[in-house]
Amino acid sequence: MPRSQRNDNFIDKTFTVIADILLKVLPTSNKEKQAFSYYRDGMSAQSEGEYAEALQNYYEALRLETDAYDRSYILYNIGLIHTSNGDHARALDYYYQALERNPSLPQALNNIAVIYHYRGEQALESNQTEISKLLFDKAADYWREAIRLAPTNYIEAQNWLKMTGRF
Repeated sequence: MPRSQRNDNFIDKTFTVIADILLKVLPTSNKEKQAFSYYRDGMSAQSEGEYAEALQNYYEALRLETDAYDRSYILYNIGLIHTSNGDHARALDYYYQALERNPSLPQALNNIAVIYHYRGEQALESNQTEISKLLFDKAADYWREAIRLAPTNYIEAQNWLKMTGRF
């Protein structure tokens, strides 16, 4: 049974009903409707921490989805799962793929910056100050772009950029 038919959460059920109505009335192909259904089921599984199931749904949505903008969100969500699992290299790959398809995705830019900042902190702990500086500078580049796209978001990043003289 598809995940969309077995959600017990009221908000998930409401989203599913609205999404199903939209799928019926919007003039889209069956392939696009299937892609969206897999994407929706992936988001539901991801929200419940069922990452393996979410990835299966996202990969199927990617197989079916042809629109670059829509693919960017699928790729972004796959990146989120890999970030949650601690596979930062793989997460970066998916965030970069998402940005190739949609350069105006501030949340992907932010997550890339967070990973570079984390790696900078690790380098600093290992007394690799030159490497940490490069990683922090790279994080700053991504945060500045994310903030340019979404000026009211990422307040902590804005404060860090100001405190470190990177704004």
